[in-house]
Amino acid sequence: MVTYVLRRLASALSVVLITLVASFGLFFLAPADPAGIMCGPKCPTERYEDIRASLHLDEPVPVQIGGYLKGLVAGRTYTSGGVTVECPAPCLGYSYTLGQPVTKLMVQAVPVTVSIVLGAAVVYLTVGTLAGTVAARRRGSVLDRGAVAATLGLSSVPYFVVALIVALYATFLPRSGYHSLLDNPVAWAGGLLAAWLTLGLTNSASYTRYSRASMIESLGEDYVRTARSKGISERRVVYRHGLRAAVTPVATIFGLDLAFQMTGAVFTESIFGLPGLGLLTLRASGQFDLPVLMGGVLVGATVLVTLNLLVDLLYTVLDPRVRLA
Repeated sequence: MVTYVLRRLASALSVVLITLVASFGLFFLAPADPAGIMCGPKCPTERYEDIRASLHLDEPVPVQIGGYLKGLVAGRTYTSGGVTVECPAPCLGYSYTLGQPVTKLMVQAVPVTVSIVLGAAVVYLTVGTLAGTVAARRRGSVLDRGAVAATLGLSSVPYFVVALIVALYATFLPRSGYHSLLDNPVAWAGGLLAAWLTLGLTNSASYTRYSRASMIESLGEDYVRTARSKGISERRVVYRHGLRAAVTPVATIFGLDLAFQMTGAVFTESIFGLPGLGLLTLRASGQFDLPVLMGGVLVGATVLVTLNLLVDLLYTVLDPRVRLA
């Protein structure tokens, strides 16, 4: 077990490092001139040179990459227009467009996205798993067919259309907005309720189908038939024996979905006006704010590999048949 965890940690760190280097090359070493694009077509020469020096684009490529990596563990100093800015570790760069360290921007944006994604996850995991389990228990019935038809119908509608309809017409829901959980938990939940319900219910359609298919397979296993032959109640057979094994493949999909939603919640944040990670990187893309884009990629890669690792480790808890070696 320990060997497996160490091996997976090394693999995860290597993925993050490769992503970091590849993204750095894509954003800062591309044929296009980042300083020229950021400065604009009528940029004075002094301003252009100042941007190049501020982004360290006038240094050799190995020095640039080494400086970025060093900033992650030891911090970094940026200078622009004679003004020196200290960027403490972990330093993800400095946004001259917004005039703030990228780390500070990420710290402000990530809690918003985490709140949206985790709240929605509670909705679609609860609704999807329960609906899929009930449909599997009554396979072939009107209830089962109705659930499948409803999920297919909901999945066929683009998500942004559903989100726009909710934002425009669901006036009975509290007005969307982000408030700190520590300052006012009630306002925090109320401001995110529309986003939670929209993202959660739309995703619950696919999780209903995943849970149903997995549960049907699980209920047909020998150990389930053995449990029934011993006289164990049907409820206990389904929810204690069948559901535990059925939830394992669902957990795999959930780990990947959670990671992608963390880095792809831009529709939800844009439509409901929530200043999260997706909205921050979208605006940075329009302003060609490379340090912010780079920070978003690094945060996204770290979240993705971390959640994949956690899902692998949870296998032994969800399914006793799985043993990590």
